[in-house]
Amino acid sequence: MKQRGIDISANRTKHLDEFVSQRFDFVITLCDRVREVCPEFPTHPDLVHWSIPDPALEGSTERASYPSFERTASELDTRIRFLLAAINEPTMRRSAHGQR
Repeated sequence: MKQRGIDISANRTKHLDEFVSQRFDFVITLCDRVREVCPEFPTHPDLVHWSIPDPALEGSTERASYPSFERTASELDTRIRFLLAAINEPTMRRSAHGQR
């Protein structure tokens, strides 16, 4: 992520319970297991699922799994750009806020 200009050194894994009381327009899950256990959010956001393999499972060392992390980062970058473009479409904004 550093090569992409993103500092994640202070980030930590967070449990979903930390977010249940927050309002979201979209919830995106990345692995099939999380999709199955994703809690119901009170504001009923649009649920989006991107089935992306865990890059850590691709190699026994950081060096061996690095290419997989790069592919995953590129795929997420592409998907996020498409999602942001879709969200910014006038018809998507109306739909996302319940104005169908």
